[in-house]
Amino acid sequence: MTGVRLLLGALNPIALKLGPFEVHWYGVIIASAVVIATILAVREGKRRRINPDDIYDMILWALPVALISARAYYVIFEWPYYAQHPDQIIAIWDGGIAIYGSLIGAGLVVYFFCRAKWIPVWLMLDVAGPVVLMAQGIGRWGNFMNQEAFGRITSLQFLQNLHIPHFIIQQMFIDGAYRQPTFLYESIWDLLGFVLLMSFRHRHHLFKQGEVFLSYVIWYSFGRFFIEGMRTDSLMIGNILRVSQLLSVILFVGGIILWYIRRKRNQTNPWYLDGNELNPRKS
Repeated sequence: MTGVRLLLGALNPIALKLGPFEVHWYGVIIASAVVIATILAVREGKRRRINPDDIYDMILWALPVALISARAYYVIFEWPYYAQHPDQIIAIWDGGIAIYGSLIGAGLVVYFFCRAKWIPVWLMLDVAGPVVLMAQGIGRWGNFMNQEAFGRITSLQFLQNLHIPHFIIQQMFIDGAYRQPTFLYESIWDLLGFVLLMSFRHRHHLFKQGEVFLSYVIWYSFGRFFIEGMRTDSLMIGNILRVSQLLSVILFVGGIILWYIRRKRNQTNPWYLDGNELNPRKS
């Protein structure tokens, strides 16, 4: 059976095998998250008077750039290993892509694409922010299938006390010991943030354009800082500083400061619900 190693074994990371070709659960889960996020973004974009074709075109540019930048980010901080194993640099099906790297790459695409298409950059980021957070929450289950993004050694009793399904507990038995399911903590945190943003972003006179996205940045970076501290596979600078924790602090503080400055200095900024004022026609 390709899907599951029965009973006491770990789940098989390969979803389907066709001759020499293997389809990994990691890729299936990431692709599914992207599809769901795209559908939700297009639906919300229509409400905010953003042409669906523009969203599709932007995603076609953003996806490859995000994938390349995510892998490049990871490889750069793990260069001593990849310098000795250059053939592994493109092996993304085995994991090893960094979310922060993908966000940097995708963010650049959004900025330049929107400027070229005369779409308010902050509005597009607002539409994207909640669904990206949702996709990140789903994507963590790809890490689960690969038995990566886990935490320190813990006990079976601790995991059982969390009242999580047995298959998760079994998958957290890695290298001869049970591990903290940090992938699960982050997935729950991301999906909770998604629900909250989706629940509040349509409230009148609550969010100015850009503030839905900044809420996403603040929420995600806050949770990521603490969850990253539990992990044992963090990208490090000099074996003393966790890269993602440092970036989380910068984004958290920067998000709050930018929110305050934009509200204080630009009180005429449009509300999120005003939508794309450059496109007066309702979709």
